[in-house]
Amino acid sequence: MRLGEIKKLIEGTADAAFVIDPNGFVAAWNKAAAELFGIDKKQAIGQACSDILHGVDECGRACDGDCSIRRKARNHQPLKSYDIQVTTNGKRQWCNISVMIVDEPQSTMPYTIHIARPTDLQKRFEMLMRDFVVNETNLPVANVSEILAVKNTPTNVTELSRRELEILRCLAKGATTKEIADQLYISRTTVNNHIQHILKKLDAHTRLEAVRRAEQARLI
Repeated sequence: MRLGEIKKLIEGTADAAFVIDPNGFVAAWNKAAAELFGIDKKQAIGQACSDILHGVDECGRACDGDCSIRRKARNHQPLKSYDIQVTTNGKRQWCNISVMIVDEPQSTMPYTIHIARPTDLQKRFEMLMRDFVVNETNLPVANVSEILAVKNTPTNVTELSRRELEILRCLAKGATTKEIADQLYISRTTVNNHIQHILKKLDAHTRLEAVRRAEQARLI
């Protein structure tokens, strides 16, 4: 499908829709998107998606130039819709975003069509219910963890290698670099390298933040 056809496609929906090129920049922006985000087409075209949406998922992970959604799209892996808090007309609001992968003849990498639907009231209600469960009930920890698990979030589709998952599980148990190295029969330098990759993939600044983010997204 050529870019011109892709642009016509998103103009045919009443939902806010935009197209992201293989480099992460907005290639098309429909009228509904302009109304929802308070940014007209001329301002949006050519900007990085993350710079417009300023998105943050339920795990606290912010949108970036090489997010998990783009990595999945590059590999033509089907993407489930996800919830993310974005900036709309100067205020923060939860939206559910569906993504379609589209090949364009002039590009070796696919484009992605994003359709955004506001779900702010529903999402805030879900989060209030989770807080209530934690603070007001005596449910077993396993049950609470299941309720709190985040399933519709970009963090949930982050690709971690088998070794990275092993190391994350060790970190979740409080293991030190040396203990992990001894347990997995690898050097401490190798462990630290894996941890740096984990932090980058999860957009985390500390080991604890990475563990909590991975647990929320049910990666471990």
